[in-house]
Amino acid sequence: MSDSRPEVVRTEEEWKKLLSPEQYAVSRQRGTERAHGPSYEEFQKQGEGTYFCVSCGAPLFGSSEKFNSGCGWPSFYDALKTGNVLEKRDVSLGMARTEVVCRRCDGHLGHVFDREGFKTPTDRRFCINAASLRFVPKGNPPPPLLDARSPEVEKKKAEVAKEDPGKGD
Repeated sequence: MSDSRPEVVRTEEEWKKLLSPEQYAVSRQRGTERAHGPSYEEFQKQGEGTYFCVSCGAPLFGSSEKFNSGCGWPSFYDALKTGNVLEKRDVSLGMARTEVVCRRCDGHLGHVFDREGFKTPTDRRFCINAASLRFVPKGNPPPPLLDARSPEVEKKKAEVAKEDPGKGD
């Protein structure tokens, strides 16, 4: 489990401009979409490809690890080996669970559950909100990665530009 700081940081207003209301509620406010909703139905129909973070574009899951758990949310038995899926202890709602988030932007993805008896290679179920994912079919280009920017970096760039006005161009 990790509590590392994200490399992509935006203000709430910036996230609201980048995401739909549902995507913002799920990925930035740690919400949960309705089970068996339209996004899930679309997920069920998707073929081979890769699932990226809707907030920052980081690759998260592959279609070869998805399975139908019957829970009404996208399920994967493992994340891609990119290191972009972090697990964090979640003690909200009076229970202890493991939240999964995007390493690059700290976007909420869902939760992971162990030893539920699914006949998968890992016996894990990454229960993911479809609204936090962007699917790209196999052979298509990935979405652009959102640039790593934080208020601290922007402040430092402004300071450097003041010291040497010719460098900021």
